[in-house]
Amino acid sequence: MKTLVTGGVRSGKSTAAERLLADAGQVTYIATGPRSDDPDWAERIAAHRSRRPSHWSTVETSDLPGALARLEGPGLVDCLGTWLTATLDDLEVWEAPQPHWEPTLAQRLQDVVEAWAECPHELVAVTNEVGWGVVPEHRSGRIFADWLGRLNQQVAASSDRVLLVVAGQVLAVKQP
Repeated sequence: MKTLVTGGVRSGKSTAAERLLADAGQVTYIATGPRSDDPDWAERIAAHRSRRPSHWSTVETSDLPGALARLEGPGLVDCLGTWLTATLDDLEVWEAPQPHWEPTLAQRLQDVVEAWAECPHELVAVTNEVGWGVVPEHRSGRIFADWLGRLNQQVAASSDRVLLVVAGQVLAVKQP
């Protein structure tokens, strides 16, 4: 079973995703967020760590396809949005002309989608829902929203189930 859990910031999507694997035994938590000395970011990471069962293992990486390929059991990816941010940073997208990075970024998204589809284990991925508001004023916001929207669509198409979390309430968008 592959499940994509989407929702807005602080919607409860990570908690909902963790509950889906609560009875799965040994789970590998794939943390894709960037390392940062930002106190707010550190607080968010600490809150996530404190909720996870102690017997779950954690892999902190931006090599999401590699982490999915190495899984030996159920996995939880948190989150596709932070993976995309790290990838955009790695490609120096924010100031580079589009033709330079777009083919590489498209390939990296495809690599994630293929690794997701080919993984033989139960998977849950968390992502941010984007695009329900105005088109972002700044180029960086438009790039992020456009590419995460594409990634979300592709992962959802390769998933058995898609759940939307709104104010802590889980709504089934796609069921097996």
